Amino acid sequence: LQSDANEERVARTAGEACIRLHLADEKVCRSITELFRKDFLQALRQSVLSPGQACALLLGPSCGKVDIYAPWNVTLPRIPKPPVTPPSPPTPGSPQSRVLFLTDIHWDQNVSLFSCPCAGHLGPDVKVYPAVGNHESTPVNSFPPPFIHGNRSSSWLYDTMAEEWSPWLSEPAVKTLRRGGFYTMEVQPGLRVVSLNMNFCARENFWLLVNSTDPADQLQWLVHVLQESENKGEKVHIIGHIPPGLCLSSWSWNYYHIVNRYESTITGQFFGHTHKDEFEMFYDETDKTRPLGVAFIAPSVTTYVDLNPGYRVYYVDGNYKGSSRHVLDHETYILNLTEVNHSPESGKPVQDPKWGLLYRAREAYQLPSLFPADFDALLQTFVKDDRFFQKFWYFNHKGHVSEPCKEACKTSEICLLRSGLQDDLGKCTRHE
Repeated sequence: LQSDANEERVARTAGEACIRLHLADEKVCRSITELFRKDFLQALRQSVLSPGQACALLLGPSCGKVDIYAPWNVTLPRIPKPPVTPPSPPTPGSPQSRVLFLTDIHWDQNVSLFSCPCAGHLGPDVKVYPAVGNHESTPVNSFPPPFIHGNRSSSWLYDTMAEEWSPWLSEPAVKTLRRGGFYTMEVQPGLRVVSLNMNFCARENFWLLVNSTDPADQLQWLVHVLQESENKGEKVHIIGHIPPGLCLSSWSWNYYHIVNRYESTITGQFFGHTHKDEFEMFYDETDKTRPLGVAFIAPSVTTYVDLNPGYRVYYVDGNYKGSSRHVLDHETYILNLTEVNHSPESGKPVQDPKWGLLYRAREAYQLPSLFPADFDALLQTFVKDDRFFQKFWYFNHKGHVSEPCKEACKTSEICLLRSGLQDDLGKCTRHE
């Protein structure tokens, strides 16, 4: 890899492998190889991993030695965990906050700016809290840790985000955003949002070949923020793009451990990336049957295979003294592409397509609330009552399902829902 000739040989071999393995068509394989070549080879040169370890990092433990997941631990303060009080519904009539959650927009460069009226009163005064997604960088998924300098660093991206997002963020938030793409902000008295850069946990981020141990010290920073919030009596909502259950094992385990420790402070976790309507459960590390958290995974605004566009609205216990700040309900809206592409009257695409409500969570699943215990009970219902699971599968695909999810498919899907922990070997048998 130290010569241009070898670099060309590696790139050519990678392209041929992509074609022969039918990972994509020839044009895409050769274009991707050229796009990723420089960054990937630099990361590989700086990596101290063996070929087996590198393969395991990129493709999973079936590809090589699993010691790439060698444990590393964030340091938790020696302050005892406060006694846990199970959440309870607010008093009827208590204020609620409505939160619009948009994910996986996948901006189209062919869309003309100002081709439609601006948002008007919904614009300048609405608070916006963004999170860094995996498509923000170029090449996609390429997020070097802060110790990578020069032309390959991500400073160009974080500096641009800092400039664009600065009207919504405080000066300290902009400072950590420039450093690593994460930040924290007080939203209201007693409520704080933490925006994580989940690309530092993603297997697809090949820069982790250099060092995958808590890139940018983000999780250690998270512990500090959560401890300060616990000391102040604040509640915290965590937002990010890639769900923790899809992260590298060590990162996922550390995050899971942090959520366990600060379960009384973290009252909401919100992610996207999968393009589907899902959730991930968190359980007590000692009593593995006690649910203590839910990571909501919202549907994508963009389309995908067998998926309509969608977005999510959360209803959260509102801004008043003693508010739990828990999610009380959520609504999912979709644009039904089948209907808007073929009007029953004309047989042509609808000129003014309308988004419509797909479902409300509590109503659809017949839940008294959306606390962790309710989702734990819902999972057990999925196992016992296939009608409820198929309803979830319909919502999971945002109102468009090509075929039902049966037997092996159902078992696999419930396994994924049961844990926000990567490689949780017990999640498929929990409660059975």
